Amino acid sequence: MKTESIAFLVSGVFFGVLVGWMLGSQQAVPAPPAAAPAQAAASSAPASSAPALDTGRAADLERSAKANPNDAAVRVELANLYFNAERFDLAVPWYEAALKLNPKDINATTDLGVSYYYTNQVDRALAQFDTSLAMDPKHVKTLFNQGVVLAFGKQDLRGAQQAWERVVALAPDSEEGKRARQGLEGLKAAHANSGGGAAEPPPAGRQPNQE
Repeated sequence: MKTESIAFLVSGVFFGVLVGWMLGSQQAVPAPPAAAPAQAAASSAPASSAPALDTGRAADLERSAKANPNDAAVRVELANLYFNAERFDLAVPWYEAALKLNPKDINATTDLGVSYYYTNQVDRALAQFDTSLAMDPKHVKTLFNQGVVLAFGKQDLRGAQQAWERVVALAPDSEEGKRARQGLEGLKAAHANSGGGAAEPPPAGRQPNQE
């Protein structure tokens, strides 16, 4: 079976369970943008539970950011506010601005990657996760999200499997570990449904970062 067909099966088996949310440093967020396999299962994704955007607070933070051009923290706070309200298009420039001032903020780096993904910038999301993993190869939130984007943004099931296996090995009892196990179980179920048994996903070009 072609990789694309198996990726479609994966989306049907566990899209609503696993990819109804990715993990940012802020909170769970809703279903991913229009990757082809994910679109087919979108009806099974949970409804968004994002809080309404506090526009007054956003305006205050924007004023503070303009008044303090070297303050990375206020830019992260504003980006987080937009992130939590699922306004990823607005979160992106503020994370980018914060990281110009403090490029070692791994949570902001990872949340920027998630925001890129939700604004249909898959390659930029993966590159941003690589930046996070260069700072900390064991950052499980980044590894988990990398697996999601590899699976659903690139249909790279081998890469997703390796990223999620690493999450489980590093933090089996964490929320990321639990969700990564769901992803791995979904991959196995998809292969069983395809008639391939529990074989590993077919090879693909991109591999997640290793130590």
